[in-house]
Amino acid sequence: MPLPRGKKATVTAGSRIPKLHATKKENQEEGSQVKRSSSPPHGAPKKRTAFIDITNAVGLGLSDYRPNTESSLRTAHKVQISLPGRKKESAKTTAKKTSSSSVSAKNQANLKKSSSVSSEGTTPETERADAVEEKPCEEEAQKDAAAPVEELVAVAPPAAREVPAHLQRQQIPEEFDIDSENSEDSYMCPEYAKDIFDYLKRREEKFVLCNYMPKQPSLNPEMRAILIDWLVEVQENFELYHETLYLAVKMTDHYLSQTPVHREMLQLVGSTAMLIASKFEERSPPCVDDFLYICDDAYKREELISMEASILQTLSFDVNIPIPYRFLRRYAKCVNAGMDTLTLARYYCEMSLMEMDLVPERGSLLASACLLMALVTKDLGGWTPILQFHSGYQTSDLEPVIRRLYLMLVAPPDDKLRAIRNKYSHKVFFEVASLPLVNMDILEKALLQ
Repeated sequence: MPLPRGKKATVTAGSRIPKLHATKKENQEEGSQVKRSSSPPHGAPKKRTAFIDITNAVGLGLSDYRPNTESSLRTAHKVQISLPGRKKESAKTTAKKTSSSSVSAKNQANLKKSSSVSSEGTTPETERADAVEEKPCEEEAQKDAAAPVEELVAVAPPAAREVPAHLQRQQIPEEFDIDSENSEDSYMCPEYAKDIFDYLKRREEKFVLCNYMPKQPSLNPEMRAILIDWLVEVQENFELYHETLYLAVKMTDHYLSQTPVHREMLQLVGSTAMLIASKFEERSPPCVDDFLYICDDAYKREELISMEASILQTLSFDVNIPIPYRFLRRYAKCVNAGMDTLTLARYYCEMSLMEMDLVPERGSLLASACLLMALVTKDLGGWTPILQFHSGYQTSDLEPVIRRLYLMLVAPPDDKLRAIRNKYSHKVFFEVASLPLVNMDILEKALLQ
């Protein structure tokens, strides 16, 4: 029940209402820095924040409504408060008479008065501290004003550094530029394509092999050819990329060049190499059980996993071996070779995988020789300057490899090794395996150009 204004509030023993006199003393002792309570004592008008008073005093300053007594305080608040539902005619008329400049001027005057009132409550110690703080601020302002001039005088423009010779990018002549047409395709990496293939070509020197069959007492080149013919069937059955097949053959050769293997374990080496190559090249590689199945369950799961660890450790986990298939696609792009011409070169290149005599050859050189044979077979010209620029090989470098490829293709086919020929006799591959082989005299003329 609300209390009448004339009577004082009686405080009972269990009441939680604080005494007004006690709060008044506490506020006096703490000084002006203590935040005043938002709830007013009984009988006093409800206090408002400065922002609400300014907004409600439409067009008038705070000094016009500054109360001196309790009655005038009530009157001032009656003028300032705009209750909903009442008309604001007087406020609107005053807003029209006063201008925005007078309002801002009076507000600034009120802010100065309030700052002067707050400064009266400060102690001499705080005034001294403020004075001490003002001096460093003035000194810093003077330093900041003079700083730009000193910086302009002291700081000199940095000298342009020359790029080292080994970091400078090779300038590609316009007639040899085959990547600018793919400038909008980020997947083709046109800015770095030439550098990437130059790096792969230099990396080939790390993976040069020799004829390792003398190190394998229980193996021979025919067994290796049977293994690769079977890997071609695996690549077709699993619909793997051609890069996966080439990489699996390369890893098999590198492993056999360092580790003696018994003939019963040769298929395990080939299938495990295909598993590793699938993990490296494929988006969705076959699982271990799939490779155990294609081996007709001749090996256990533990044996395949153990062989995988052995191959990776032997190769020092460096399985990014440059393969001829990548160079072949790159060089075919230089002459805008059609898909039928590229497929014919791929057929020659895939047939070379079974030849032990071509194992020591670098992939870029082998790809160049296969492409030149396909171009001559299709009567599309010889080894052009743009091919010399991107491959780095002259026709004299290709001649010995082309002669060995020609002898391999002229030899009668083995009935046991039919996987590659059957593959490229399909319409999908333009039936390039059934095309007649070009005459050697025509090849020699192309090599002499």
